[in-house]
Amino acid sequence: MYKARLFAIRHARSFEWVYRQFERVLVALDPILSRIGYDRIEAPVALIERGIKGALFDCRMCGQCVLSSTGMSCPMNCPKQLRNGPCGGVRPGGYCEVDPDMRCVWLLAWDGAARMKHGGDINRVLPPVDRRLEGRSSWLRVCRKKSATRRKPRP
Repeated sequence: MYKARLFAIRHARSFEWVYRQFERVLVALDPILSRIGYDRIEAPVALIERGIKGALFDCRMCGQCVLSSTGMSCPMNCPKQLRNGPCGGVRPGGYCEVDPDMRCVWLLAWDGAARMKHGGDINRVLPPVDRRLEGRSSWLRVCRKKSATRRKPRP
């Protein structure tokens, strides 16, 4: 898993493009997904999401995916689960103070964000983790949110 995670960070720009295309497809499918019911498709979509993102990014299924903001490096892989930057204990060479065999998730995030076309919004402060969303599909959550803003009439 760790090698796949490093691969995803090295190819963050490609994954950013793939994610943007996938997001467009999901938003376009909103009328169908709404008719079926988001609650009805939550479990199967979450299962697929867990498989794909688990293999590629070592995803922890927090339900609030921020990969596109963190250079395709999941901050939930940090042993301390820090979501807004590295702790003060990064070892020399950029290794984690808790797991000395692992590179700091946030140093990898900066590397991945530098490779992305849009910079990954890495300077943006992320909200705290809402533990009620763990195990749920962040893909569906993003789709619902973007679709709802599309439907709102603009002044």
